[in-house]
Amino acid sequence: MQLGIKPLPEALAIAKEADLDLVEVAPMANPPVCRIMDFGKFKFDEAQRAKESRRKTVHVGIKEMKYRPKIGPGDFDTKTRQVAKFLGEGHKVKITIMFRGREVYHPEHGKRILDRIAEQMDGIAKVEAEPKLDNRNMIMVLAPDKRARQAAQSRASNQQRPGKSTPAAKADGGPESPAGSPAEENGAPPAGEASAVSEVAASAEEG
Repeated sequence: MQLGIKPLPEALAIAKEADLDLVEVAPMANPPVCRIMDFGKFKFDEAQRAKESRRKTVHVGIKEMKYRPKIGPGDFDTKTRQVAKFLGEGHKVKITIMFRGREVYHPEHGKRILDRIAEQMDGIAKVEAEPKLDNRNMIMVLAPDKRARQAAQSRASNQQRPGKSTPAAKADGGPESPAGSPAEENGAPPAGEASAVSEVAASAEEG
């Protein structure tokens, strides 16, 4: 509610009567604009909003994971899972192969490890910086690939959908085939009864 233009003493009296504060919000206006409010509560709410905004902000940085050319299978799997976790959180990951001594003369071993990591991260990351030698290290940078991840999730979802079953064709002459046969429809006895009649007729002729 706007109170209009008031002299300063009167505005202060109105704020004091309401047990509130007179806060100048636009000092450069002519005349200056003031608001009657609970200034302590206003500052507290403002701090809470800023804190919530900082909490929701995702801080994306560059993580680093170091490997050795002669790394064992267990350590490789553990470190590579951590790389996948960093990428899933939206971070870029700098992969460093550390050479010692004469290992630096065989950079192909480090390149083989980096290619293996990039292959395992296919679908969730892309190579942002190709492998290159930096003194005694070989470095590669991976960045999250949201499009590839969404495509991979879509493919996995399609593969998990149950397929439609097709009705099996009934075998000819099976248990569910029609009981009546052409011979029975013409009045001829079944095969078992015909055999019994033949045996009776043969016995009568012999007698």
